[in-house]
Amino acid sequence: MQNRKIGLIILALFTTSFAFGQSEALKVVVNNLAFYKQKGDLKFLANAKKSADSLVVTRKDSADLDKNVYRIIVNSSILYTDSLNKLGQPEDFLNKTATLLDKFEDRSKIYKYQPEIDYAKRCLANVYIRKGFIFTKNNDFKNAVDAFQKAKKYAPSQKQINAYIAYASNRLGNLQDAAKYYNNLVNTDSTKLEYLETASTIYKSIGDTAKALQIVKKGRRLLPQNKQLLNDEANIYNNKRDYKALEPLLISLIDNNPNNPDVSFVAANCYDNLNQYDKAESLYLRTIELNGTAYEPVFNLGLLYFKKSTLKNNNDDKNITSAILWLEKANEMAPRDKNCLELLQLAYNKTGNQNQLDRVSDKLEQLSN
Repeated sequence: MQNRKIGLIILALFTTSFAFGQSEALKVVVNNLAFYKQKGDLKFLANAKKSADSLVVTRKDSADLDKNVYRIIVNSSILYTDSLNKLGQPEDFLNKTATLLDKFEDRSKIYKYQPEIDYAKRCLANVYIRKGFIFTKNNDFKNAVDAFQKAKKYAPSQKQINAYIAYASNRLGNLQDAAKYYNNLVNTDSTKLEYLETASTIYKSIGDTAKALQIVKKGRRLLPQNKQLLNDEANIYNNKRDYKALEPLLISLIDNNPNNPDVSFVAANCYDNLNQYDKAESLYLRTIELNGTAYEPVFNLGLLYFKKSTLKNNNDDKNITSAILWLEKANEMAPRDKNCLELLQLAYNKTGNQNQLDRVSDKLEQLSN
């Protein structure tokens, strides 16, 4: 079906642009193209090429615009249609055809043949895309990028090529180039979630958190219900320790991840840093309920109670008792954690429990030796 479409395009091009004043040799080319359109047999494209090449013998022929437009059309049609190279064209056939097109595209009178040149460009762009896919499949991302760049040269308005270049550049490790092309992709009103997430990840990996955040925010404006983008924005704020910016996202974040201990911990830590201790306490306990083997929520909960014990108008004895309870549990989970032992030391010193204070001090001394 695709070959028939190509045949129709070829026939339409030649019957409109070259209908008048054709030499007999040129008519042979057109006739073979017409036969190819009717039969779908590659031999007619081969015959068309043979006839087109026979037109160029002298130096004057090599500069003839009409004759070379024929060659460009025939060659680009073969390249596009004969993907398996059944006609046995030489290895440099694509490069030579591209060079030929580039040479005559700069001619002042080429505007007379704009449909033909545009058609040839589309053919070559598709051929380079096809080669890029083959290189990508073989993990040859350097040559894949080169092929996609050439495709973009002939089809600059085809935005999808940016995605191919961005992907191959990313796999090649050229993160700056990948970021540039993904940025082009996300700067539209109909961008894909995949592009937004990948672009954000790349910008974060090269240390441009501000750009990553800008992309995620754009994505959330376009896709406000998307959970992954919500998580991405929350992670950026959390990693930056921007708890004021993170706080408005917490309710939606928890609602979307009710049984995720990591999300509960992030929310608890956020409220903790904002001195909203009751909310933090509840979420630390929820995190421990969801994952009883995690050390951080246990330690943080002990630290929270210790901080509350230092505040005025608080039940000092209750909070210090709770602090010791959770800090001892944390010490069981990570016996060599000095931060936990030092906090226990402060807690026992506060309660005046000399025996426990000596025990903890001995542990700290052993770790220091």
